Amino acid sequence: MDWYMAVLRKYAVFSGRARRREFWMFALVSFVISIILSIVDNILGFDTDIGILGSIYGLAVLIPSIAVAVRRLHDTGRSGWWLLI
Repeated sequence: MDWYMAVLRKYAVFSGRARRREFWMFALVSFVISIILSIVDNILGFDTDIGILGSIYGLAVLIPSIAVAVRRLHDTGRSGWWLLI
């Protein structure tokens, strides 16, 4: 959980590096949270294709996800612009 919180603390930091573990633990925790929110959406009876809670969470972690991906690219020796490919 510390890796996940470290990414959220560096909310919009696009410079620097992100180690492999930081990137993948953030991705794993985000995936698990998305699954849980999807289940909660179904239990609450939101009958939309994309759940309301999942959409809110997705928007909340959009910028940190991009930032950690750019930092991970820096760690592998590539520019952050590779994310657009």
